[in-house]
Amino acid sequence: MKLKPSGGSDEILLRLSALHPKKIDLSLGRVVHLLEKLGRPQDALPPVIHVGGTNGKGSTIAFMRAMLEAAGKSVHVYTSPHLVRFHERIRLGAPGGGQFVDETDLAATLAECERVNDGDPITFFEMTTAAAFKLFHERPADYLLLEVGLGGRFDATNVVTPLASVVTPVSMDHVEFLGDTIEKIAFEKAGIFKRDVPAIIGHQSPAALAVLEREAQRIGAPALVAAQDFLSREEQGRFVFEDGDGLLDLPLPRLVGRHQHQNAAAAIATLRRVVPDLGSEAIEQGLLQAEWPARLQRLAKGNLVEQLPAGAELWLDGGHNEDGGKALGQAMADLEDKAPRPLIVICGTLTTKDTSAFLRAFKGLAQEVLAVPVEGEHAGRPPRDVAACAEKVGLPAAACQSVEQALAYLRARAWSAPPRVLIAGSLYLAGTVLAANGTPPR
Repeated sequence: MKLKPSGGSDEILLRLSALHPKKIDLSLGRVVHLLEKLGRPQDALPPVIHVGGTNGKGSTIAFMRAMLEAAGKSVHVYTSPHLVRFHERIRLGAPGGGQFVDETDLAATLAECERVNDGDPITFFEMTTAAAFKLFHERPADYLLLEVGLGGRFDATNVVTPLASVVTPVSMDHVEFLGDTIEKIAFEKAGIFKRDVPAIIGHQSPAALAVLEREAQRIGAPALVAAQDFLSREEQGRFVFEDGDGLLDLPLPRLVGRHQHQNAAAAIATLRRVVPDLGSEAIEQGLLQAEWPARLQRLAKGNLVEQLPAGAELWLDGGHNEDGGKALGQAMADLEDKAPRPLIVICGTLTTKDTSAFLRAFKGLAQEVLAVPVEGEHAGRPPRDVAACAEKVGLPAAACQSVEQALAYLRARAWSAPPRVLIAGSLYLAGTVLAANGTPPR
């Protein structure tokens, strides 16, 4: 049966989600077949920088986009998942800065892909990636920053030959698809490496690094490795970067957390390798201007902020795995050193995540964990189970039915000092929070 290419993007996306029995089924065959029927748009894209890894992909892309745009370049960006609206996944570059794809262009392109696909089985991500490639192909830009969706080797984005392949820190996540060891996961991530294409390898555990270096050498991808070929450090309130081309004395990155220093370093190393005319001024401006919602984002205004106890801080992060928890815990500890406050973690997670491992990093830091549901179609862990995971690692916890209820609980308490509230555990939860707060990505 042929599907009618009608309706707005939300309606079309709903139909596309029913074309394959599995939400995730890693393979390149289906997307390659569709792209062939669309005229192979992946072969005529702007120069691509392909970014994989477990943590830090989006932040690394955000730094690169800000640096390139500071240099006057137009930059397409493809990321996933979205936080509030699907349109966030596709940013179309333009002189002076890009913007999310508009509804008219998105709906028309999705409808065309749906028509050409003609009802064949294909996953939602594969179909929407093909649509993104079509949009990027049809609109000129200087660069395309392309984020891997899941893994790398069989990810739908892995049909391009890029200027550079970047792998940010690899950690345990999506084990049901990528394998149950760091080595297996790193092997899948290394699947984006291409012969004679620079492989920029961000900070890694020894186990992941061994696999990534081995695969880069086997494939013939010249590797640039963090802490070996490029270095970064904080020194007297400045961010110092050094590689084979020299040393840069830069301002601290705008994005909060020591882990963002590593992401910024990977971004700089990549651009200095493949965009040699990028000046230090553009790098500096990019560090100061980069934005990436729901990654240690301070919410200073909005509907939820108004529900906080007087004087409280509200922070939002989509971190959800063990290494993400460690990075968040370190960032909260750094904030505590600078300005002590009671820390409360509002947490919601998916059933597929190791919630105890994520929360373990907050032991000794957080006064309490308030567990909340992850709303929508996602397989959210019940709040009582999240609370049990917190208690398992030695954190006092209580279950709440919503973020709003958790904030009301905090507002009803007496505080010796205004609390610091961190909402974390899932990007889907982060999206719900941004929507409820009235501050969606822009």
